[in-house]
Amino acid sequence: MLQQDIDSVFVKYFPHSDINGTHVHVYPKPPTALEFLRTSIHPNRPALIQGGFEHWPAHTQWTNDYLRSKMGEATVTVAGVSTPNGYADAVTYDPVTDKEYFTMPHEEHMTLNSFIDLIENKSVSENANYISLQNGSLSSEYGAIAYDVDEDIQWCSEALGKKPDAVNFWFGDDKSATSLHKDPYENCYVVVRGQKTFILYPPTEYYCMHESVYQNAIYEPHPSTGKLELKPLDSTTPWIPVNPLFPDFTKFPRFAHACPITVTVNEGQMLYLPALWFHQVMQNGDEGVIAINYWYDMDYSNSLYPTMALYRRLITGVIEGNRDLLQDEDDDSE
Repeated sequence: MLQQDIDSVFVKYFPHSDINGTHVHVYPKPPTALEFLRTSIHPNRPALIQGGFEHWPAHTQWTNDYLRSKMGEATVTVAGVSTPNGYADAVTYDPVTDKEYFTMPHEEHMTLNSFIDLIENKSVSENANYISLQNGSLSSEYGAIAYDVDEDIQWCSEALGKKPDAVNFWFGDDKSATSLHKDPYENCYVVVRGQKTFILYPPTEYYCMHESVYQNAIYEPHPSTGKLELKPLDSTTPWIPVNPLFPDFTKFPRFAHACPITVTVNEGQMLYLPALWFHQVMQNGDEGVIAINYWYDMDYSNSLYPTMALYRRLITGVIEGNRDLLQDEDDDSE
């Protein structure tokens, strides 16, 4: 009866669109800092910004030929996975052990020329390959082209009262996608080339996500065949196992109550993705998809953070039965 009561309370909570939000606000031009603060940041609502990036040299110059000419022989970090759906940092079933793991990609180093050859199908790989190194990858690995974009989103920096913690460079194709997850950052995501589609869920729908704790694993090449295989690790990660594109409502019944917001971000547009919003990302582009994102650290004094920490302990810890999580006082690991 207690579980039924909990289900009933949460299900009645979700239809309130004023809490969850049902759409993405569209700015036809970059907003002022005050407008952005009032309309998007304070209500914790995603937004699509049209225009405002035409002045970036990257907007017109970032062809594959240009990237080859600027840093073709530079060594870059490339994430590789061997799953059929191309997901990295995802819950993956391993038929060898008959177990699900939170799986991290194999990272290898190659020249940017070699990576672009993969994108252009001039060379072949059995794996989905994606340039997705984070934590400031634009300056750490792509300094030769970093000045082709702005160092921050000026009106966002003014609204938040801070500069971005990290600016990241993303380059891939439709073979690669992200699994459903959330980040503790205010995220300004600019598509420079191609198209990205985001499936979004507000933090209020945490109950629907079926987050649980999984043993970690990493893809590593087999010493003889070179094929990527899963190697279990002695650590765990809380993660969401549901794929919004193919949800298994028998296995994950609460996800049936989730209300997705789907937004497509085209070349030259920016998505503002508020902190702790769940999102899964797909991409499409004839010669590869390139994006730059600016991560601004979230305001941990905001009530959203302790509320989500409470949700995690209640839902992932108690309802999902991950008792160890109840003793974990550090929720910054995401």
